[in-house]
Amino acid sequence: MKSATISQAKNHLSELLARVKRGETVLILERDRPIARIVPLGDTQLADDGRLADLERRGVLRRAPRGPLRKLPPPIDWPAEADLVAALLSEREDARY
Repeated sequence: MKSATISQAKNHLSELLARVKRGETVLILERDRPIARIVPLGDTQLADDGRLADLERRGVLRRAPRGPLRKLPPPIDWPAEADLVAALLSEREDARY
């Protein structure tokens, strides 16, 4: 297991993460005391929707609502023969954008 101080981890993060990608574990030290461990994620941990559902049930996280964030104005019913430039200018005047 590779160990690194906080300053070494900050200066060589890409190198340490490359080690983690290869399957190694990196121990982060603060004044020679372990404070964190960087471990590789398994394939099951990356795509685990059950884990998110469990966190949501326990109240640890709340998922964003689905659907549009705001209600859009109704579409403008333009005649088929309408001039596009005139329609855009009219829409700008009505502040419908």
